[in-house]
Amino acid sequence: MSQAFNPPFYLRNAFVQTMLASNKLGTKRNNPMLNAAREVLLNPIPNVTLQGFYSPHAQAKGVVMLLHGWEGSVNSAYVLRTGKFLYEHGYSVFRLNYRDHGDTHHLNTGLFYAILLDEVFASVQAVAGYETSKPFHLLGFSMGGNFALRVARKCAVHPIPNLKHIFSISPVLDPEKSTYAIDQHPMLQKHFRRGWSRSLLKKQSLYPHLYDFDEGFKLETITAMTEWMLQHYSEYPVMRDYFRQYTLLGDALTTLNVPTTLITAQDDPIIPVEDFYDLKLSPTTELIVHPHGGHNGFFETLSGRVWYQKKILSTLMM
Repeated sequence: MSQAFNPPFYLRNAFVQTMLASNKLGTKRNNPMLNAAREVLLNPIPNVTLQGFYSPHAQAKGVVMLLHGWEGSVNSAYVLRTGKFLYEHGYSVFRLNYRDHGDTHHLNTGLFYAILLDEVFASVQAVAGYETSKPFHLLGFSMGGNFALRVARKCAVHPIPNLKHIFSISPVLDPEKSTYAIDQHPMLQKHFRRGWSRSLLKKQSLYPHLYDFDEGFKLETITAMTEWMLQHYSEYPVMRDYFRQYTLLGDALTTLNVPTTLITAQDDPIIPVEDFYDLKLSPTTELIVHPHGGHNGFFETLSGRVWYQKKILSTLMM
């Protein structure tokens, strides 16, 4: 445990921190990153199109690419808040939507799965090439943090020359445990179930000849919906086999050679902290575990000042 984060007493509740992370109040107001943003359509691998938004800075010190969490988007509050902070401190920002996130359901006939690393990795490679003379950094939240760590692992074999640092905030390490954890909290279950159902409805309306999720919508838990989806629309009829494809436990991160920072909280209601203590880390990897912070939270004030932004900026300036 290091890098002290001591929120005031009224911000020490895990669910308060977690809810604040998704609170969009003020995130779009006076946001120069959004003013500079332009849409980019990437074709990272054959027959796949992903949408992103690039905000180049006139005096860029570097480029930071942001990866959102499951059922989030380029307009998630934590993405907008952090993107604004980095842009105001002189960094170009690229925000990526995974397939079927944001308003991108029409871009691909295939469904999103968290195991689709190749298209995310190729997108990271493409964005790193925008300003090859500048340092490039990757920042992921929750499932995006999991993607970022898998990108880091893949870089050991396929390096990205100007990738200097990877940050992973509240990363999912064991998706099976995290799915069960969401179902244990009615508020979180309702939030994710509503968002996922809305996303699947969009996909079904666009491709009714390919998808019929009506039976899945009748299921009450994220676990049951996931199992049903995998059985009907994937090559993984056994849910555990699917989750294992992107689980990062034990020695899964020992090969990382890109400097990487993991930040999590003991009170995260979605990510069990015990799994972080059992990680075997490479010498280039830093793990920071705070007592408080919830999931993607780490708010120091109600006005929106977030601890990890200062940590990221100090690391980028080293």
